[in-house]
Amino acid sequence: MAKQKNLYQDLLIAISERKKLLAVLIDPDKMKLECVSDFMVKLNASPATHVFVGGSSVEENQTDLLIQELKRWTTLPLLIFPGDVSQLSSHADGLLFLSLVSGRNPDYLIGKQVEAVSVLRTMQLEIIPTGYLLIENGKETAVERVTKTQPLNRENIQNIVDTAKAAEFLGMKCIYLEAGSGAVDPINPKIIRAVKQELQIPLIVGGGIKSKKQLDGAYEFGADLVVIGTAFEENELFFEEIKAPIEFEHLSNEEK
Repeated sequence: MAKQKNLYQDLLIAISERKKLLAVLIDPDKMKLECVSDFMVKLNASPATHVFVGGSSVEENQTDLLIQELKRWTTLPLLIFPGDVSQLSSHADGLLFLSLVSGRNPDYLIGKQVEAVSVLRTMQLEIIPTGYLLIENGKETAVERVTKTQPLNRENIQNIVDTAKAAEFLGMKCIYLEAGSGAVDPINPKIIRAVKQELQIPLIVGGGIKSKKQLDGAYEFGADLVVIGTAFEENELFFEEIKAPIEFEHLSNEEK
């Protein structure tokens, strides 16, 4: 049966309604299949609106097995956030088709994407082209090691803004600002604000968010969708902490 192709449109509608979108990122290498049901009960009761699945280095078929199990326990949109071609699965709803525009390794700018096409032809996934920017966070990340690229300097905000805007000009439908799994620091709110002011497409922010204050701050400064992974892996009580309503709306450009 063909999947309904409306994930991106639903995203745009939710953003236009100023909804705060939250994705929980699940790493197939860290989530055991027998733990999925308990974890998803907590996730389904949380404010999460999306489930992302992926990791920097995942065993063959592990992603597909995990996604099949996750689909048993949730009706939330499930998108693949792939670290490699081996992480594709026909059982997901969609795919963030990432291009690592912050780096200069051609394999992760276009090479891996070309390699994926022959597999994607056999799948009915909604594909969302996404410009992926890795931002320096205080320590080396798995993304750096795997892709052999350097993150963008967090002090050079103009370069980050220009890189994000270039990705939009190239036709990307989303921009993903990433501090990296287990980042020491989340993305600086000044970076989020500066990038958001330039974009006409959705802004996703992830990495290093470990408190509700940091989560709320990301929304306040312009993130349309926030991704949290490590915080839930290390402390499932975080599901309870984020249930309190967010008490502000996005700031207007004048207020920023």
